[in-house]
Amino acid sequence: MAQDRPSQMDRDRFVAQFGGVFEHSPWIAERAYDLGISPRHDSALGLHDALCRVFRDATEVERLTVLRAHPDLAGKLAQARRLTAASSHEQASAGLDALTDAERAAFERLNAAYIARHGFPFIIAVRDHDKAGIRDAFARRVDQDSATEQAEACRQVERIAFWRLQDMLP
Repeated sequence: MAQDRPSQMDRDRFVAQFGGVFEHSPWIAERAYDLGISPRHDSALGLHDALCRVFRDATEVERLTVLRAHPDLAGKLAQARRLTAASSHEQASAGLDALTDAERAAFERLNAAYIARHGFPFIIAVRDHDKAGIRDAFARRVDQDSATEQAEACRQVERIAFWRLQDMLP
């Protein structure tokens, strides 16, 4: 239906629909809408381009806010079932909702070390990995310098956004 196409939505509906694509950051959808959404943005790939343009043009502080809005992997929010629906689904798809006690303890140690070193949670597009691959990437990335890791986290945020848009649009 035409009204379901991003280019046909009014601002409020567009932000309501796509404001959560970047975790707890509706301002990205607001700015993308204000820059202009055309029929070329009616696909996941097209809208991803528009939203990522806003994310990349944001200030470093704004990008860090997006990074910090992400939950810890297999962390306390997941255990308390307080993740967004998208994050919950993504973590479950990689088996992070069914960790052994030892695996959970390892993720908790890595989460604490990563946040202490970089100042934001470890972010990875879990749909691209299995549980072992996520753990290996986590262990490898925790020791990277923070500038390199921030750039990688931003790439991962964009990848997560793409997966979310794939679920919403053709």
